Amino acid sequence: MELPPELERVLRDYEQAWSGGDAEGLARLFTEDGFVPRPHGWTRGRAAILDAYASTGGDLRLRAHAFATSGTVGWIAGSYGYAEEAATRDMGRFLLALRRDSADAPWRIAADLDHGNQGSP
Repeated sequence: MELPPELERVLRDYEQAWSGGDAEGLARLFTEDGFVPRPHGWTRGRAAILDAYASTGGDLRLRAHAFATSGTVGWIAGSYGYAEEAATRDMGRFLLALRRDSADAPWRIAADLDHGNQGSP
């Protein structure tokens, strides 16, 4: 699915930061009050997201399946995988809730919800 360039940028910047082990880059993609569910509770705020993603990385690939925007809010739903397998095998699904400060401001991630597939895709 083709996304508008400003939404495509969110996914590609996420992939680049994740693949490069760049926790600071990942945290910058989020709103100041952004949150991510973790196995033992919610991670809220850029500083906490930076800590949570400090040891992440891998050849992540994100693929959008649907999106919508209205004013300063939006979302992208899709699937993720790793390396070349991502083109043929989804490892899980994601939903990014997005927000921006104004019509001219960049989109930021307000919430990043994902889950891995159970069993075979």
